[in-house]
Amino acid sequence: MSQIKDYLDAAARLYERYTEFVRRNPAATAQLENTVRTLSYLMAGRFADSHEISELVYSASNLLVLFNDSILRKGVRGALSTPSSQQRILTWLSVLEYVEVFLEVGAGKLWGEAGRWLVIGLIHIFKAVFRLVLLLMYKSGLQTSPPIIPLDRVSECVSEDDALDEQQDDTCFVGQRSGRVIRPLGSAPSLQSRLWGAPMQRKRRSSLREKINSRPTDLNFQETLAESIYISRPLVHLVCLGVCGKQSWKPWLVSAALELSSFAVLNDAKFENRWEKAEMKRRAFLLCYYLLRSPFYDKYSEEKIIFLLRLLADHVPGIGLVARPLMEYLPTWQKIYFYNWG
Repeated sequence: MSQIKDYLDAAARLYERYTEFVRRNPAATAQLENTVRTLSYLMAGRFADSHEISELVYSASNLLVLFNDSILRKGVRGALSTPSSQQRILTWLSVLEYVEVFLEVGAGKLWGEAGRWLVIGLIHIFKAVFRLVLLLMYKSGLQTSPPIIPLDRVSECVSEDDALDEQQDDTCFVGQRSGRVIRPLGSAPSLQSRLWGAPMQRKRRSSLREKINSRPTDLNFQETLAESIYISRPLVHLVCLGVCGKQSWKPWLVSAALELSSFAVLNDAKFENRWEKAEMKRRAFLLCYYLLRSPFYDKYSEEKIIFLLRLLADHVPGIGLVARPLMEYLPTWQKIYFYNWG
């Protein structure tokens, strides 16, 4: 028992050191996360089972971002307290979105097509239930993807060593005519840590404050129904696939109709927050994915896209470095449900 206690104490000390490092060095942790993510790209196609391992490393990098962001968010002053039950749902929903591709690929590798579709169905059921609970019970408004938006470490975070500079922003003088920001000599930092530009720290971190301190836009009954339809669309598509088959146009048409109707209603809503407007732009872009989804892709888009990529690769210098790997990866992308329809 004493050895187990020693191990637990050592783990606790290691965790405290890591959290302290993350708080003091948000930019360094961002570089670590990017390194892990880049490693997942480099591993793809290099050896047997490289695709599964690459997805595992990529999922691990996203989970690392989620964990580090949770540490940094705890240090943000003035944050509104989110109910613990709602925060747990958001966290589990984020974890599901980050690991869903790896779970699909792993299930297909271990249990074949039947196991793969079972895992896809279970993930969609859990995601739909979580999102509907957030929408209807907690009145969380428009559901974003990922549910917990990653922090921008450069513009939204600052190390604890520089926290004093934030307090000095209030002493800056702004010219009424020119708008020029001038820092008084008494509030200037030391020569070693001095920034030779205008003091913009408060303005740079305003988006994080806005996301934390702003409430989601209230949805009326029609908008709530449209958001519920958007949340339920993946389950409806899966049911249509099971009933009509993969080659039928009905799942594609039903899914497109549901998503377009939901987007048409929500696009008329007057969202007040930046993150809600960004989510609507993301959904508008995702409508283009229907050009890459079967059976439309198999019958209409595939030949044109491959022809265009080959034309660019052959005639535009440098484009081939991107276009040729993309042509090779398109069939693999088509086989992964969460890449294509998730």
